[in-house]
Amino acid sequence: MAEFNESLSLDRAFYAQDIAGSLAFARANMNRGILTEEEFNAIESGLNDVLKEWEENKFKVKPDVDEDIHTANERRLGDHIGTAIAGKLHTGRSRNEQIATDLRLWLRGELRKLGSYIAELLREIVSRAENDIKLIMPGYTHLQRAQPIRWSHWLLSYGFSFADDLQRLQEVIRRVNRSPLGSGAISGNGFGIDRKDMAEDLDFEGILHNSMNAVSDRDFLVETMQWAAMMMGHVSRISEDLCIYSSQEFGFVKLADGFSTGSSLMPQKKNPDSLELLRGKSGRVFKEMAGFMYILKGLPSCYNKDMQEGTSSILDTMYTTTMSIQILTKVLTGLTTFPTKMREALEPSMLATELADYLVRKGVPFRETHHISGQVVALAEKEGKGMDELGLEQLREVDSRFDADVQECFDYEAAVERRKTKGGTSKESILEQIEILKGMLESEKGEMKAW
Repeated sequence: MAEFNESLSLDRAFYAQDIAGSLAFARANMNRGILTEEEFNAIESGLNDVLKEWEENKFKVKPDVDEDIHTANERRLGDHIGTAIAGKLHTGRSRNEQIATDLRLWLRGELRKLGSYIAELLREIVSRAENDIKLIMPGYTHLQRAQPIRWSHWLLSYGFSFADDLQRLQEVIRRVNRSPLGSGAISGNGFGIDRKDMAEDLDFEGILHNSMNAVSDRDFLVETMQWAAMMMGHVSRISEDLCIYSSQEFGFVKLADGFSTGSSLMPQKKNPDSLELLRGKSGRVFKEMAGFMYILKGLPSCYNKDMQEGTSSILDTMYTTTMSIQILTKVLTGLTTFPTKMREALEPSMLATELADYLVRKGVPFRETHHISGQVVALAEKEGKGMDELGLEQLREVDSRFDADVQECFDYEAAVERRKTKGGTSKESILEQIEILKGMLESEKGEMKAW
């Protein structure tokens, strides 16, 4: 049962946070007269020694004694300063509040680091969008050629998704960054400890206002995993696009050698392993979120041991998500584009909407021009030609309102440049989107500015 019950193999990751929480708690108890200044100084010195042991990988775990990080640290503190003083550290405190505090402190730091990695990804997307702004490629809906777009437009479509993710992350961090310390096991602290002082000591933005909620709330873990699942969905989708674009059938891009591998059997193969793994890792994050939500949904109020399972879920979620963002950034940095392949994939039928819009500008209702343009597409297919190869007389047989200037519709660059509205694919619109993302990234403390 001891092996089944232990959690130190996982929550040892929180050793520094557990010690920080203990120091804040001891300081607050000193301020209440529960500890003398001499006793606090001994505890502070002893805990710093324990911290150093963890940092130097010299901490010796006692498997039959150290059930979790809390008992391990307190046991080792007693070894350093004696149990007479070390035994006073836990006065009025419960492991229920300890693990909740440790989780919040650790997760706050990890989320802030992850936010900085997402910002790096966004800067890479912005940089590539600027440098590759001349590249024109097919835009796809239903994985069918739709309309010509700039490669930068495709990049920025994901850029704004990740920018939304970063904005949502700031909101998640605010809810993570609230202190449960001083709540006891369920009913609060019996020694009048100052919870707000401890919250300030640990740089929390505030306290959780109900002790039962404070020790049993794991919504902050669920919300983090939900956020991570959403973001990893974006990681998966951009990875899928790049898998397709890097295939021989498309040939728009090539991954750097460090992010692809050859086949063990077929010498000609170059597999996009990094992208496929990113797709797969997104499923892993979804699994952790759904699994922990299943655990929580049937629990009675207050703390239950089932919640211990959240530790492995959040550790794996944060490791997987953080690694994925870093890998995706490096994939984009090393990506080679092939403008000629992108241009060759464009075809005149993608300009059918331009043909419809041409007649709209002559006063023809769009529903009618849509039908007329479809007839032109059908005629080109029947003739085995591109729409741009049909003569003016053939076009006039479809509709007499076509004039010689209709040939201007069959220019991919011009078609792209006509999309000048905000959010469009023209050069002017793309440059505006780039500036918006830059402005969002320049906000103070790494927080994304509001739209």
